Amino acid sequence: MFYDRTKIYVKAGDGGSGAVSFRREKYVPYGGPNGGDGGRGGDIVFVADEGLRTLVDFRYKRHYKADRGEHGQGKDRHGKGAEDLVLRIPVGTIVKDAETGEILADLTKHGQREVVAKGGRGGRGNARFISNTNKAPTIAEKGEPGEERWLLLELKLLADVGLVGFPNVGKSTLISKVSAAKPKIADYHFTTLVPNLGMVQVEDESFVMADIPGIIEGAHTGAGLGHEFLRHIERTRLLLHIVDISGSEGRDPLEDFDIINRELREYSPALAERPMLVVPNKMDLPDSEDNLARLREYLKDNYEIFPISAATGQGLKELLYRIIQILPEVPPIEFTASPDEHRMVKAQMEERFRIEVQDDGTYVLTGKEIERHAAMAYLETEDGVMRFQNILKAMGVNDALRERGIKDGDRVLIGDLELEWAEGGY
Repeated sequence: MFYDRTKIYVKAGDGGSGAVSFRREKYVPYGGPNGGDGGRGGDIVFVADEGLRTLVDFRYKRHYKADRGEHGQGKDRHGKGAEDLVLRIPVGTIVKDAETGEILADLTKHGQREVVAKGGRGGRGNARFISNTNKAPTIAEKGEPGEERWLLLELKLLADVGLVGFPNVGKSTLISKVSAAKPKIADYHFTTLVPNLGMVQVEDESFVMADIPGIIEGAHTGAGLGHEFLRHIERTRLLLHIVDISGSEGRDPLEDFDIINRELREYSPALAERPMLVVPNKMDLPDSEDNLARLREYLKDNYEIFPISAATGQGLKELLYRIIQILPEVPPIEFTASPDEHRMVKAQMEERFRIEVQDDGTYVLTGKEIERHAAMAYLETEDGVMRFQNILKAMGVNDALRERGIKDGDRVLIGDLELEWAEGGY
């Protein structure tokens, strides 16, 4: 099944915790600290794979979590870093942050790798905290939490040639005749609801053709799933505008041509400048010759016209040979979804912490930096508690809480950590 958009949750691995340990050897009663560091947590990595054409694998599994790093041990043994979790996605997939809409990655080449969630670094063992004033530190760090976020995956097909036109003009019949693609074909509108890709072979040359579901008037505003269909045309190098030249649907072929071109232009001005061949189809039906003459007169020399009958095969050979002549001359598309161009940049510095007082008098501290310190705090020893208190004091947390009116016994929440305020300390 074809799925071109989905939402998933990713959680990179937490770092391993550092160890508190001391040398215990015969004749060395006061051995120094030898607690090792924790290992790095695994990253979440996307890799573009040209063999994939759909995001269907992410429809049935939406949560992905990488492994955490191993904890440090005594005798200066550091924890092993975790393996990255590698997820393969189709070439042409854009990865967005679901909350902010920021583009995190645009995978346009086979084998391209992008880290979308970084694993946490390992916590330091107590061997790292030895100093002139503390020869036997009982301080360590817990592993840093890995990044977690909801992601939107959006696939935009990459094809050399894209078929555009009103519903039921013969796009699916054409791609079924020139490639091995087997789209659903029937004599009613919107038979094709998802794009179809086919590989077309012409002598020693080949190219990828995309059958885009029919576009209707107002598609650029989203009418008739317009946005769902139009975005798949953005990355096709050459457009074939298929027109029902027989007027069998009761529409004027000239008016059809203008409406589709207007929808392309309104959706993306760049699409209006994309190379286009006009392909009047259904030449085997009555009134086709008269309407073809009208179309030639209307378009003059602005477009190349290749009349065909997809049903009988008339004109297909000439069309395909012209396509392989044009494609080498068509410059590659400059992809605009560059993360660097769309990255959100904040001019002001991010707050180190924020304080919210709940109705029950609990003080809740939030902020990326302070929550990271709380998650990595080692509170099993007096040294560890004192170090965390010094960090909060240096950040200005204590003064800020006093300004908000905190009293002895009040609860303070920082992430998953719950503390009780006591004047002079927690």
